[in-house]
Amino acid sequence: MQTQLKIQIAQPATPVLRPSALFSDLHSPHPPAAILSAFCPSKSQPIGGHSASSHSRIPPIIFNRRERLAFFRPKSPFLRLHHSAILNVSPPVMDVFQLTRTLIDIESVTPNEREIGQFLFAYLNDLAARFNGEVERLPVEKDRDNLFVRFGHPVVTLSTHMDTVPPFIPSRDDGTQIWGRGACDTKGIIAAMLLAAEKLLAAGKRNFGLLFVVGEERNSAGALAAAQTPRGSSYIINGEPTENQLALGSKGALRFEIVAQGRMAHSAYPELGESAIEKLLNALARIRQLPLPIDPTLGPSTLNIGTIQGGRAPNVIPDAASAEIFIRVVGDVTELREQIKAAAAPDAQANEVLFIPAVRLGSLPGFATTVVAYTTDIPAFGTAWGQPFLLGPGTIHVAHTTEERIAKADLTAAVEIYSQLVERLSQ
Repeated sequence: MQTQLKIQIAQPATPVLRPSALFSDLHSPHPPAAILSAFCPSKSQPIGGHSASSHSRIPPIIFNRRERLAFFRPKSPFLRLHHSAILNVSPPVMDVFQLTRTLIDIESVTPNEREIGQFLFAYLNDLAARFNGEVERLPVEKDRDNLFVRFGHPVVTLSTHMDTVPPFIPSRDDGTQIWGRGACDTKGIIAAMLLAAEKLLAAGKRNFGLLFVVGEERNSAGALAAAQTPRGSSYIINGEPTENQLALGSKGALRFEIVAQGRMAHSAYPELGESAIEKLLNALARIRQLPLPIDPTLGPSTLNIGTIQGGRAPNVIPDAASAEIFIRVVGDVTELREQIKAAAAPDAQANEVLFIPAVRLGSLPGFATTVVAYTTDIPAFGTAWGQPFLLGPGTIHVAHTTEERIAKADLTAAVEIYSQLVERLSQ
């Protein structure tokens, strides 16, 4: 016999409606039109709290055990957050693993942060309502907002980004690790920060905030905008995968586009043309031979040739070619800039596209430390949100890959570590 949970939302005389009749996909992150039209007969009326007569056309819903688990499972973020309004009951509590999977299953590849922003805004609103907080949307671009919640004066702010790199990969759980796009960069970090905040608030702790930004994976648009609207924080704990260790520093970024021009000709008569691709290859070969700076703490600078484009057809001497190079830098880049431009010439031109300086970060007694090679939002924040610290669960070695994952033990530990950091810095 199946265990059943009956949720009465109408007069008993109406026929029973199975959940399968309402949902074509119980795992969909979007609210099914059938349930919205049933539960929201009028935009002017709030959901929930209606008299039975106002819903006499809506049958009661009978859930068996399988359907009940599907209805409330983390893969349905809309229903997870909004079923309390629909059914007029308290929302189900998600642990850090369930919340991580829920966030992973909301696609948020840059610049598609709108849906995850809606989910987190609702989540933060619920948290603020329960613990007397204040939630703000901080506009960045159309349909792209940073989110900030404060509980009292925010001496410490926990912050990370909502966007991910492509492609979207749904979540899965193998028992010890949670897999999917953003598992460690940074959906698991968001979940750990939220659970740490709830733990602190339940213990009576205040005077901290949470800031979630857009656009870190592309151009730090959210952090740059947030730097223009600080909220008085003295410390910001930025979340990126550092294996739960405080990073003593992170490398910067220097990006160039290397552009070569040539002259088209029939490939049977190459002497009549000028190959832009050959020019580009010569320029790149010289750039690769440049000695790159080394720092005793951050380690060596590294160079990556990320993209190459050029040519029109195999039988045409190419008249244009270009490449993008990305250097992880560890210190002053004044001399390096000039070296790259000189190495590209005379075959090509080096156009600087992006520069983010390397940063030195703080440590605290009792917390393990490390150094990371990647770039974060911290340079974009500057000191607008206070002295920066960098820490998060997971390893960067699987971020941006099809094997992205995060250990459950790391998530659990991160909740405690974030709580401890807020306590320590707000003393």
